[in-house]
Amino acid sequence: METIAEYFAGEPDVAVIGAGHAGIEAALAAARLGCKTAVFTIHLDWVGNLPCNPSIGGTAKGHLVREIDALGGEMGRAADATMIQSRMLNRGKGPAVHSLRAQIDRRAYAGYMKHRLEQQENLELRQAEVIGLSREKGGWKLVTRLGAAFYAKAVVIATGTFLGGRVYVGEVDYESGPDGMFPATALAKAIKALGLPLRRFKTGTPARVNRNSIDFSHLERQQGDGEIIPFSYDTAGPLQNRADCYITWTNAETKAVILANLHRSPLYGGKIEGVGPRYCPSIEDKVVRFADKERHQVFIEPCGLETEEMYLQGMSSSLPEEVQLRFYRTIPGLEQVQIMRPAYAIEYDTVDPTALLPTLECKGLPGLYGAGQFNGSSGYEEAAAQGLVAGINAARRVKGLAPVVLERSGSYIGTLIDDLVTKGCSDPYRMLTSRSEYRLVLRQDNADERLMPLGRELGLIGQEQYERFLARKTWKAEELARAEKTVLPPSEALNDILVSKGTAPLSSGARLSELLKRPQVDYEALAPVDQARPSLPKEIFSRVETQLKYQGYIKRQKAAIAESRRLEQKPLPVPMEFGTVRGLRLEAAEKLNRIQPLSLGQASRISGVTPADVAVLMIWLEKHKKEGEAG
Repeated sequence: METIAEYFAGEPDVAVIGAGHAGIEAALAAARLGCKTAVFTIHLDWVGNLPCNPSIGGTAKGHLVREIDALGGEMGRAADATMIQSRMLNRGKGPAVHSLRAQIDRRAYAGYMKHRLEQQENLELRQAEVIGLSREKGGWKLVTRLGAAFYAKAVVIATGTFLGGRVYVGEVDYESGPDGMFPATALAKAIKALGLPLRRFKTGTPARVNRNSIDFSHLERQQGDGEIIPFSYDTAGPLQNRADCYITWTNAETKAVILANLHRSPLYGGKIEGVGPRYCPSIEDKVVRFADKERHQVFIEPCGLETEEMYLQGMSSSLPEEVQLRFYRTIPGLEQVQIMRPAYAIEYDTVDPTALLPTLECKGLPGLYGAGQFNGSSGYEEAAAQGLVAGINAARRVKGLAPVVLERSGSYIGTLIDDLVTKGCSDPYRMLTSRSEYRLVLRQDNADERLMPLGRELGLIGQEQYERFLARKTWKAEELARAEKTVLPPSEALNDILVSKGTAPLSSGARLSELLKRPQVDYEALAPVDQARPSLPKEIFSRVETQLKYQGYIKRQKAAIAESRRLEQKPLPVPMEFGTVRGLRLEAAEKLNRIQPLSLGQASRISGVTPADVAVLMIWLEKHKKEGEAG
């Protein structure tokens, strides 16, 4: 009988189905870790497509991109290379919620990512629709529309909104992927045949309109930041804004047109079965759910430098095309607007993510991984983060190495995956800073400190990258030490600065660190009197200042993280029959049996499992540990 090694000779170690944001990161990670990798996509010209908003980052999403970069992923570098406008969001709030967002040249981004896949060693990019997926001889068999068969040791499903895709525009609906692409209909049936629990989700996108038909004199201009912070720690040299965005508002007339045609919306007519995103509703959803609101904001954003297409953020819809034109033309600045691509809603198949392990491997289907919208999430950044983790774990499985599970206390990526596989989602999951209980520690500015050592250990961070990280770490430590030992004496110049900032003047000397802890004072303000300040990158001073100002809060969060890790380090047997645990409530036992948590910490986060249930499990674990030691 032939061995598995012989059977797979000449075939990919890892196969990735889909070349969107999840598939790209999964494929690059697996290939960079030394696995022969094949990527299958329905159309090569749409690799790395941005079918909805042509932007990367945003609130909490910017954190994810920074973390992807710190682990050795590609999204941050691609965003920096194709950025046309960049802004740091939430500057008026604390550093925990500062989030980078960049408007992207849509076609340049796709071209960048396609070229990266083409250049990557160990990676083969194929235009082929996978219609069959089955277990065979300890691995996975993939069959394409043209009848070719491939065998892989591990597979990552990263199908985006293509899986069973159906587009809705008013009374018209048809099978389709995003942007008029073919849907993955046959593959949906093959995946369902594997026994995975699928359900229908829905998302939507606004119309794209011609720039030349917009009256910009009625719009509020939104420029990028003067000083641009890149997503990637490897991006060298200053970045430049090359385009502006604009803001306008809907009005009572817009609302009236939508309400008069609500019966023509497939969302309200009952045609769409899928559940839509809670945090990105269509415009018809907004006028119904927020009936007392007089107007809604519309962001008008360029799709690229070599196109006149503009994206109307906040105006997704599934109403008929002629109705779309009527309500768009009620908006100031859009009175003569021309639609280039109509808005549409798209319904697609996703898996219940509680059917996945924290490694993103499907339970009971070894070597099969899910990533991105297939797992019930929404957003490019959420998809890329999962793709990176799925690709890493697929490669490690092939190589016989232990899987990687990112802690929710250590990253937003860990929080995202833990939420999906432990709590599940009833609508498309979007990352929010409020989802993390440790957000003051999980800032976007320190993603390298939290994750780059792991990226290096895994083999995705190169020596030069790591040396630059170590230099940043040293600079920060030295500046913290200098701030603690540097005493600034009282002087007229210093006191003038303090008074001008609305804080008390000095009567005796004070350490630089103590002055920086004052909410009103920052490094920039103290520059004239801080003569011994070293020449360091601005980001180092920003990190030091944040650490000093929030020292007490950070200390408390780190204590909470230590307690959380104590529970995470108490593994539970897998599989386990929780109904046999005396004292455990029936509801808790049922939910624990369904999720099969890997640790006491994960068990504590399952909806319906109470602290009392966790206490029962802890007692059970201690008892069995003692019995094991005695035996």
